[in-house]
Amino acid sequence: MIDGWTQTMGALPLLGIAAAAIALILVLVIVFKLHAFLTLILVSLVTAFATGIPAAEIVPTLTSSFGGTLGSVALLVGLGAMLGKLVEHSGGAQALADRLIALFGESRAPLALGVASLLMGFPMFFDAGLVVMLPVIFAVAARLGGPVLRYAIPSAVAFSVMHVFVPPHPGPVTATELYGANLGLVLALGLVVAIPTWYVSGYLWGKVCARQFPFTDADGLFGSIDDDDVKNPPKVSTVLLVLLLPMLLIFMNTGLDFLRAAGKVSKDATWFHVARALGSSPVALLISVLVALAALGFARGEKGTALEKIVDSSLGPICSVVLITGAGGMFGGVLRTSGIGQALSDSMEDIGLPVIVAAWLIAVVLRLAQGSATVALVTAAGLMAPAVAAGSFSSGQVVAITLATAAGSVFGSHVNDSGFWLVGRLLGMDVSTTLRTWTVQQTIESVMGFLASVALFALL
Repeated sequence: MIDGWTQTMGALPLLGIAAAAIALILVLVIVFKLHAFLTLILVSLVTAFATGIPAAEIVPTLTSSFGGTLGSVALLVGLGAMLGKLVEHSGGAQALADRLIALFGESRAPLALGVASLLMGFPMFFDAGLVVMLPVIFAVAARLGGPVLRYAIPSAVAFSVMHVFVPPHPGPVTATELYGANLGLVLALGLVVAIPTWYVSGYLWGKVCARQFPFTDADGLFGSIDDDDVKNPPKVSTVLLVLLLPMLLIFMNTGLDFLRAAGKVSKDATWFHVARALGSSPVALLISVLVALAALGFARGEKGTALEKIVDSSLGPICSVVLITGAGGMFGGVLRTSGIGQALSDSMEDIGLPVIVAAWLIAVVLRLAQGSATVALVTAAGLMAPAVAAGSFSSGQVVAITLATAAGSVFGSHVNDSGFWLVGRLLGMDVSTTLRTWTVQQTIESVMGFLASVALFALL
């Protein structure tokens, strides 16, 4: 929010402005084919004026929201693309894809990719994990010649469910603290909710998406590699170590957060902050890129100049992804600053629904209004925490409410969510296709997670 300024519009006109802005984005991008980057900047500007944000604060709001999104996304996607390019160029992605197919068979390759992503998604954030896995996904798709979405959706959804439901990711950890839930129980039951939710909304939905959109262009961000040009490809074990390194470093970081939330580690200790810095996603990926340069480059006889060109070539294709994702964050930032999400959540508090339903529904409204799943989860948990504290709920029921709130926060990813643009552009989908695949998937994931949470609430 802006200091000294209070939104005077009611929830209804604000909701109308938000709906009109979203419709305008879809019309400009789908009908008039205006570039998404230009569209998001234009509509963000118009929305800022329409919602009454002070004129002197409009440009700072746009740039701060854009920069805030880029601060997290650009480093992760840039470093992840470098790592992916090194894995792809060395022949490592193809070697790993061949090994996966040999072990699990062609028919179970999507399942294998999804399970691998679930394991990697335990410590890794959604966007970082997806970018790191992309070269393997594309290599498997190219090797088998099937629809890209058959392999990409199960993997992407695996990272999503782990990020939303399972500590030590920041959203569920913060919600756990706000609700006063037991962190270990949230972790255990979060997995109970996440795994079947992934199977239905990721693995099975991936089959549906592959039938509806059977495009097979698997070059993606990394270009096509002729296997005959790859000399001295790395061992599969080397590729696995390179890909697991960022996961292990990030696991150290998120594991420390888990211990801090459980009261086992003092956050004032110097070693704690040093370890967290080394295990932060950008630093972990930086270390992994440096290791990949040595293990997948110098160790195979590549020279420094050649490696520099290989790494540099990975940045060009992701520029559009990064800029559009930042512009999506700009639009979401304008909606947050305007008070649309807050006005809607305030108007819903007095409806009188059961606490677990109200928590999910408020998170859904916040998610649809401003885009960020983490913001929706944390804000909804903050709003519902007094009601949960005042209720006579068992520890298991409090955990179920926490997971229901998390489920609501992922509902219906669309044009105000930077993740919507990230997934769509990384997988080579246009806006219409992304809406019919990823938006629907996120809705299924949310509803399934909510129903599972309600079932746990009734049992515990």
